[in-house]
Amino acid sequence: MVSSAVVISPPDMREGYEEAEDKPTDEVVRFWQKMMKRYGSEEEYTKQLINQFKHGSDPEILIVVDKLLTGFDAPRNAVLYLCRVLREHTLLQAIARVNRIHEGKEFGFIVDYTNVLGELDKALTLYSAFEGFDEADLVGTLISINSEIEKLPDRYSDLWDLFKTVKHSYDEEAYEVLLADDDLREEFYGRLSEFAKTLGIALSSEKILTETDEKTLSRYKADLRKFQSLKASVKLRYAEANDYRDYEPKIKKLLDTHIQADEVIQLNEPVNIFDDHLFNQVKEEQGVYQEKKTTGSKADTIAHATKKAITEKMDEDPAFYEKFSRLIQQAIEDFRAKRISDLEYLHMVVGIRNKVVDKVHDDVPDKLCGNEDAMAYFGVIAPFLATDECRMMNDELKENSDFSIHNSIFGDAAADAALAICCILEKHKKVHFWDDEDAQKQAVNEIDDYLYDVLKMERGIELSLDQMDDIIEKMLQVAKYRSA
Repeated sequence: MVSSAVVISPPDMREGYEEAEDKPTDEVVRFWQKMMKRYGSEEEYTKQLINQFKHGSDPEILIVVDKLLTGFDAPRNAVLYLCRVLREHTLLQAIARVNRIHEGKEFGFIVDYTNVLGELDKALTLYSAFEGFDEADLVGTLISINSEIEKLPDRYSDLWDLFKTVKHSYDEEAYEVLLADDDLREEFYGRLSEFAKTLGIALSSEKILTETDEKTLSRYKADLRKFQSLKASVKLRYAEANDYRDYEPKIKKLLDTHIQADEVIQLNEPVNIFDDHLFNQVKEEQGVYQEKKTTGSKADTIAHATKKAITEKMDEDPAFYEKFSRLIQQAIEDFRAKRISDLEYLHMVVGIRNKVVDKVHDDVPDKLCGNEDAMAYFGVIAPFLATDECRMMNDELKENSDFSIHNSIFGDAAADAALAICCILEKHKKVHFWDDEDAQKQAVNEIDDYLYDVLKMERGIELSLDQMDDIIEKMLQVAKYRSA
């Protein structure tokens, strides 16, 4: 059930020997000899067992007598079993073994078999290290596990209270749609975590078994399993994280230990919109995607996976990805507001996803086709040339209410500038370019000369010095991300 190790001091080697034969008969002596044979010395024996306990998975329990009260620090140690009387500073030293902060550790648990914790108040009062502390500062040093158990009904009610607007308690789709709101989803995660931790504490005590009826306890367990499954589903649906791999280890152990459930099967995995195979499995419910999902759920999964991918790639081509970010967000909002049907939503987000994956540019000059870097730079510089002040310079464009930068004289100028900047950066390209300030300055100077000499002087496009500086800064940011 559990692995353990014993850490003791050397026994009196004179004990355990019989006069008739010179062999150890005492169990402790035999144990000590076995440890010395295995580890070579008392120091190595103690050192290795401590390291295994602190850094490994075994042993799970160390059994000690008058050992490791000082000079021993294992932050992951969460439980202390007190089996003999300890007083004053010795008691405080023992308790200190489990009061270290560690990831995933909410409490240090003390299981008191001999009722020694009644000595704690006296120890805190007498111990010189606490001189100068107000008595109020020491309140709450030790909290009975029973007081945590009393919070369980409220934690359970708080969790369910989030879903009071859902009409049918078995409507899983309604739960998922409700949790589309980011803030509400975070609140759900927090309340679920509090309920799960409190239930875990409660199930470690016989009090809940004797004072809670079996029907209520079964409901707590079933709903924990239900809400953990919901958490995994919404994290996938809204492109937050992995499925059951995201389970907190302690919650997973709680489910495994106390709650009867079938083995968790990975039905879904995070959607990579650039993987056509996985994307089609989501869209068509094939392969690993054999869990029946509603059309709206599939659309949401694709939409939020696309939105996440856009966010991750935004700096590579801001103009391109910002456009599709707006489109995908608008589709999500239209679906939430019921302005479009589930099927319309699915078709819309699939279309957006396809354009993002295929990098479909429908608003750049033909001369840039096939040059992804130049198209990204065009997206940076075009807005600077499409200002109202620049439009005033072209009478033809003044009368054209359907102004489009890509087919105007400014679009042509922006395209030429994008190609020129591509050439400049390619010319100065070298290993560790982004760590070489001198190389960057040379490229910046050449881009600055082009903007001033060609765009401003030759082509008569009004650009202020501040605008030129902004263009250069944004161009370099995009170039850096694209080279990463």
